[in-house]
Amino acid sequence: MRLIYIVLLVLVAVFALAACAPAEPTAYSLAPADQLPEFAARADQRVQVAYRFAMAHPEALETVPCYCGCQDIGHTSNRACYIKDINVAGEIEFDAHAVACGICLDITHDVMAMMEQGLSPLEIRQTIDQNYKRFGQPTDTRMPEA
Repeated sequence: MRLIYIVLLVLVAVFALAACAPAEPTAYSLAPADQLPEFAARADQRVQVAYRFAMAHPEALETVPCYCGCQDIGHTSNRACYIKDINVAGEIEFDAHAVACGICLDITHDVMAMMEQGLSPLEIRQTIDQNYKRFGQPTDTRMPEA
């Protein structure tokens, strides 16, 4: 009986330590939540994560087209759904478009997942094109370098 108690105690300790272990490192970081524009900070978690990713990695979205039809409002990539401009001081002018656009958000979250899997920018672009072409015309977005 005492042996069963010791074994159970050891198992509980092992699981407790495993739960406290740091999370797996990701292939990307997110901008701090306190840097979100107010409209994104009030949105749900999925929107906040997408904006934080766009803020931290605008270059990752510059070669990814958007398929939601936003080329009609002047967007040239998925990045433009979140960020209008970044000035020389690094200050971001945000676009609120992606807050209410499921396709924009889906594309961004797919990019994040593919980066996590280690896919190259070109592989990410090809996968996005394949998966989203059914939605219509993409933005006129430059291809990533091979």
